[in-house]
Amino acid sequence: MSESGTEHLPLGEESRGLSIVKIGGNVIENKSELSTFLELFAQLEGVKMLVHGGGKKASEVLHRMGLQPKMVGGRRITDTATLEVVTMVYGGLTNKNIVAALQANKCNAIGLSGADGNSIRAHKRPVKEIDYGFAGDVDDVNIKTISSLLEANLVPVFCALTHDGKGQLLNTNADTIASEVAIALSKNYETTLYYCFEKKGVLMDVSNENSVVKHINSQKYQQLLKEGIIADGMLPKMQNCFRALHKNVHKVCIGDISMLDGKSNVFTTITL
Repeated sequence: MSESGTEHLPLGEESRGLSIVKIGGNVIENKSELSTFLELFAQLEGVKMLVHGGGKKASEVLHRMGLQPKMVGGRRITDTATLEVVTMVYGGLTNKNIVAALQANKCNAIGLSGADGNSIRAHKRPVKEIDYGFAGDVDDVNIKTISSLLEANLVPVFCALTHDGKGQLLNTNADTIASEVAIALSKNYETTLYYCFEKKGVLMDVSNENSVVKHINSQKYQQLLKEGIIADGMLPKMQNCFRALHKNVHKVCIGDISMLDGKSNVFTTITL
């Protein structure tokens, strides 16, 4: 993957901290949880940005239209009708409600897709064993555009949509967007990536909310993989975590909204 606008910030500014938080669909669907999360996010000090999915709402709308959502390995199959729905839900309803709520919390947010400002370009995933339809794999993050927003004290809120530079929107995994943006911006910032969802972290036992694995390194990851503890939707999330760390992202954490309040130490930290 390449990055557009690779101009670095002025000398002495490179090491500033940047928090990139990805919020999961289950938190978005819980109004009380979402409200608390957005309050905590608004209070985060320093430069920050938010990335969100919204899969549950998209699936709900698809069902209303008499369409059956299709998922394989935690990733959505995006045909033409599904792309129309996720564009409306991710880029419209979910994104703008989040931005409005952040404004109410005195956080000057700006809602974006990857097409806005040519921020995130992708290509349509090639058909191999599975045809994912209009699913996008990220090629390019426009550092200059995103950094200019951050420098203007705006808080970017990216939905899970990118574009191919030829007029085609693409549904792109929000975990991947968060990881790739974190990687790109790590050239100018000391970047911490937070994956915030409904669980307290990576769990040894999915039926036990308190069985959090507090630290996972490469060796531990392979062990958990073999034991089947990391599976399904957690697989692509963990792959993105390790890719980000290998590409100089400072720190990656996985947990629930309490991870952001600075008081809880019950979440998963990923290291190499």
